[in-house]
Amino acid sequence: MAPVSAHPEPKARDAQHRTRRFAMVLSNEAVGGLLLAGAAIIALVWANSPAAGSYFALRDFEIGYEPWHLRLSLGAWAADGLLAIFFFLVGLELKREFVSGDLRRFRTAIMPIAAATGGVVVPAIIFAVIVRQYPELLQGWAIPTATDIAFAVAVLAIVGSHLPPALRIFLLTLAVVDDLIAISIIAVFYSDHIAVVPLVLAFATIALYGLIAQRYRKFFGLHSGTAWFILLPIGAVAWALMHASGIHATIAGVLLGFTIPVLHRRADRVADRHQPGLAEKFEHRFRPLSAGFAVPLFAFFAAGVAVGGAEGIAEAATHPLTFAIIAALVVGKPLGIVTTTWVMTKALRAPLDPTIRWIDMVGIGLLAGIGFTVSLLVAELSFDQGSPAHDIAKVAILTASVIAALLASILLGIRNRRYRALARQTA
Repeated sequence: MAPVSAHPEPKARDAQHRTRRFAMVLSNEAVGGLLLAGAAIIALVWANSPAAGSYFALRDFEIGYEPWHLRLSLGAWAADGLLAIFFFLVGLELKREFVSGDLRRFRTAIMPIAAATGGVVVPAIIFAVIVRQYPELLQGWAIPTATDIAFAVAVLAIVGSHLPPALRIFLLTLAVVDDLIAISIIAVFYSDHIAVVPLVLAFATIALYGLIAQRYRKFFGLHSGTAWFILLPIGAVAWALMHASGIHATIAGVLLGFTIPVLHRRADRVADRHQPGLAEKFEHRFRPLSAGFAVPLFAFFAAGVAVGGAEGIAEAATHPLTFAIIAALVVGKPLGIVTTTWVMTKALRAPLDPTIRWIDMVGIGLLAGIGFTVSLLVAELSFDQGSPAHDIAKVAILTASVIAALLASILLGIRNRRYRALARQTA
């Protein structure tokens, strides 16, 4: 009788290796941004092609269980369900920043937090000023307040190979705080008809999830790599209850992410560096799913807008909502971020990181004007589907995001060449 090998067969090992490599590719920031952009382009082309009817039929096809308020269109499942995975990772990232990252130290956290706040307030003001004569459009005031982390970081990864590392950290922290503010806005201003009983049950389920996440070894003796088999169904129940409560279900993703324990690594605890915690395990598993599937699929269903030919383009180009969104994202974001950061440096007498120049901050402000994913979500919540404002808002978001990305790429590309030349001189 042949002995049983303790190691996987060569074919199994090859399959595991390919799976890991595929997951690593999907986790790459640049790849995620390209998939996101590609999905949006495909949706736009399909929605304006002779086969547009099939696109909208697919987007509006309903599936689910009606008694639990879970019979939704595929587009709604992408916005409410799949996007919760993205927000779960945002919650994890925020938790890590507060526990062991830049947000745990006041002096390093105050600058990007203040910049994110300015990058939310100034665009909202610009939007409100431009549409002040159109009260029905004011409900979209939060559309230009968000920054798309995936898209912005992808652009920075593509054009900024030699930019200072401190600049990327500033952008990441700013974008994470920006998303936290946007999530709070969605929870407070875009949730109505709240059902108390499902909401209480949702919070109870999230608390149970957090308790198990914090004590999974004690309760079940589970390894961090297998704990998600228990936590995933509980998280799904929490999401369903949050959805039934009337609060946007993506909020459940953030709250669940906050409950996951994050290791506070100290320099003298070398052993911990080789023992990833539950947060690291979850991010490793869900990052490829979010970047490679959930966010691109949301973009595919959210970005498909029937422009309506030359007349539709002309209408969108001259609509006050278009001016408001583009001005708020492309001008308001960098203006709010740079101005607030400058004021904070003067007020606190704390200069920027010595490796960063103010022109670099303008580039970061332009990157923050890429308001793709969360802005599209807020547009979905602001205007009824099928209304002119709904489609015009999406066209404006896509246009503003492209403009902001191009301007940021040009400026940061020039700066990148400058830093590369300096690196060669000092080599």
